[in-house]
Amino acid sequence: MTAFTLGEATALALGRVRPSGTALRSGGRTPARSGAPHRTGAPVLRGSIEAGTFEDLFFAVPAKGETDRLLRMARAALDAGRRLKRAARVEARELSATERTLAALTAGAVRVYEEICTLARLNAGRVFPTYDHLAQATALGRATVARALHALEAAGFLLRQRRFKRVEEAGDEPAPAASGGRGRGPRYAQTSNAYRPLLPGRILGLLPRWLRPAPIPVDALQHAQVRDEEVAAMHATLSCRELAQATVGGALGRVLASLGARIDSIACESQNHPQPLLDSYIPSSNGVGLNGQQRN
Repeated sequence: MTAFTLGEATALALGRVRPSGTALRSGGRTPARSGAPHRTGAPVLRGSIEAGTFEDLFFAVPAKGETDRLLRMARAALDAGRRLKRAARVEARELSATERTLAALTAGAVRVYEEICTLARLNAGRVFPTYDHLAQATALGRATVARALHALEAAGFLLRQRRFKRVEEAGDEPAPAASGGRGRGPRYAQTSNAYRPLLPGRILGLLPRWLRPAPIPVDALQHAQVRDEEVAAMHATLSCRELAQATVGGALGRVLASLGARIDSIACESQNHPQPLLDSYIPSSNGVGLNGQQRN
């Protein structure tokens, strides 16, 4: 049996008692986190972009009748997916990856897509509804809306971007209950996603022919090829500065144009001061020039 002295027993007893406001340390190491949310953390999802920093490049104003055409394609894709599932059961075969994305579409997904297309038509392409708005407008549950958005994105009908926003005056807001009411609250918060309806290029071959875009005529392709060749020939005659101005715009184009102007100036200097061709007139000792010709 191990014997303890009075001092060792007192130190052992005091070591098991944690004073108020102090952390119990084992071997000098910091204890592991309890998993509670950090008071000043940023509770945002991965891949989120700050709201107000990308929307001008993300949203696009739909053309006249484009949203109606996209909605017709979504409904036709739903019917095509159902036919694929029936055919796969009859033939006892497995669907391909593209066919599975088409078969995953549901009537609820088409209803959600209809609401997104409606918002795109009414708001000039700026679509950022919340899950609650989509659930209320479609009479579906939030979980059903989430599955519908995932299926539409996988099929190529939708482009979705998560967003977060900054919490204004975070120091004045009350701290979460998990922090004991101390410190500042979170500086960022998740906000609604941004959506953009798209033309699904991957599944066009599985849709009815009347929904596919018309092929480009052969003469139009030939004219485009001739135009590209003429543009390439024209670019070959330009200087470095003119080529940068013609092909690249903005600040990068100005920088490249200045660099091209410097390259052009160096090329002009080499043309203004060429090296003399001495071998054409300096005779050798045997009467034969340096270029191999016999001199008189």
